[in-house]
Amino acid sequence: MPALAGKVALVTGASRGIGKGIALALADEGATVYVTGRTAVAGRSTLPGSLEETAAEVDRRGGKGIAVQVDHGDDDAVAALFARIAGEQQRLDILVNNAFAVPDHLPDLHPYWEQPLSDWRMVDVGVRSSYVAAWHAAKIMVPQGSGLIVAISGYTGVSYTFNVVFGMCKSAVDRMARDMAIELESHNVASLSLWQGFTFTELARAAIEKNAELQQSTVTNPAVGSSPEFPGRVIAALSADPDVMRHSGGTFITAELAQEYGITDIDGSVVPSLREERGAPIWQPVTARGVVQ
Repeated sequence: MPALAGKVALVTGASRGIGKGIALALADEGATVYVTGRTAVAGRSTLPGSLEETAAEVDRRGGKGIAVQVDHGDDDAVAALFARIAGEQQRLDILVNNAFAVPDHLPDLHPYWEQPLSDWRMVDVGVRSSYVAAWHAAKIMVPQGSGLIVAISGYTGVSYTFNVVFGMCKSAVDRMARDMAIELESHNVASLSLWQGFTFTELARAAIEKNAELQQSTVTNPAVGSSPEFPGRVIAALSADPDVMRHSGGTFITAELAQEYGITDIDGSVVPSLREERGAPIWQPVTARGVVQ
C-alpha cells in the first residue's frame, strides 16, 4: 500500500513550479491532494501550467487530484477552501504553504529603492497567506490529533537573495513555523520549514535562459539545483514518519533531510547541501521538555 494512502494534503500555489512538483510527489505515495492557485486552466498565464493540468497529473500518478482556484490574498476564498476540505474529507493531514507572489522582475538585481513598492505583495501572499492557511489547518488538525504543516522557504532566510522583501519574507515564515510548533506540540501536530535551493521551475528556467550570468551564481547555479518534485519526496517521507514530531519547530535544508531519509532526486542524483556556501538554519526543533535554544 502506498505510504500516504488515505492521507489528505493541501498544496498551495500548485499551478506550476515547486507546488506542482510537491503535489505530484505526494500523488506517487497515494495521497488525495487539493491543489490551489489562480491559473485554473491552461492558456491563462504567460507561463505553462494550470491547476487543471496538475490535478490530472496527480490522478495519473496514483493519487486523487482536486483543483480549487483560490487567490490566497482573499481570506474569504481561503476560508471557503478549508470548509470544503473539512466537509468533503473530514480531515487534513498535510498543509504545504508554497503560494508566493513572486514579482515578474525577479531576479532583477537592483537596490530596494529602485524596486517597485508593489514588491510588498510578497508579504501578503507569502507570509500572511501562510499564517491564514495554517490558522485554518490547525482548526482541523488539532481536533484530530495529528498533522504536518510545512512552509517552503530557502537559504535566503539567512543569506541575501534577490531583494530585501524576498529575504524578509522567507526569514519570517521560518520563525512563524517555529512558533507555531511550540503551540501545536501538545496536540501532536508538526510544523517546520524547508530550505530549497535552486529549483528547475518554469520561471527559473526562463530566467537562466534569458540571463546566462545567473548560471555562475551559487544562488542560481543549475549544477546544484533540483527538480520541483524533490521537496515533495521529502515531505512525503516526513508525513509517513511516525516520529515526525522530532522535527517539529525546526528549519531544515531539504537536501539534508533527503539524505537522512535516503531520498534522491527524480533522476537518482543526490542534491547537495549548500550550508557552507549559503548559511545554516537558525531554528532547531522543539522537544517534549520545552524549547531548544
